[in-house]
Amino acid sequence: MKVVLLHAFPFDETMWEPQREALDGHEVVAPNLYALGGNSIDGWAQTLLEQVEGPFAAVGASMGGYVALAMARRAPERVRGMLLVGSRAGPDTPERRQAREELLRELSNDGLYRATEALRDRPDASDVVRSFPGPFLLVAGADDDLLPEPEAREIVASAPQGRLEVVEGAGHIVNQDQRHRFNELLREFLEWTSTATS
Repeated sequence: MKVVLLHAFPFDETMWEPQREALDGHEVVAPNLYALGGNSIDGWAQTLLEQVEGPFAAVGASMGGYVALAMARRAPERVRGMLLVGSRAGPDTPERRQAREELLRELSNDGLYRATEALRDRPDASDVVRSFPGPFLLVAGADDDLLPEPEAREIVASAPQGRLEVVEGAGHIVNQDQRHRFNELLREFLEWTSTATS
């Protein structure tokens, strides 16, 4: 199965190195989102859909999850399953937008600056979750301050095939905090997606 790995902010595609073993046997695409240019989650999603051929499973952490949702909005027939890590469905709250505005005043790295703008301005994707027909796995760290468990449960409850996994001993970046548990979940998700679409 083709797997598109979408990294979190402020990381890059190398954040997925701990998952190399779990992805053995799959065709993996792991782009650097900052290198796609622009400052829009939707723009990145469109570029990736043009670069990646055929159907795929999307695995996105935080910012990468928002890109996965945007890809599913544009091409639901191609996204066979979604595994999101610490990603919420809704847009930034006013408080979160203000925090990003403050961060923008401090950033000198062009890629991170544009990514912060993309995060701040991303649209609500709740409708994508509600309408997505394939396997939808949301992984949340038990110690994640950015995605509280009650909110994660609401997101999953709205998905037709939603499933939540809360990982103990992990914060926002679960694949690094608890790599072995995350790899188990990744393998289960890919098997679920493969079975659901065969």
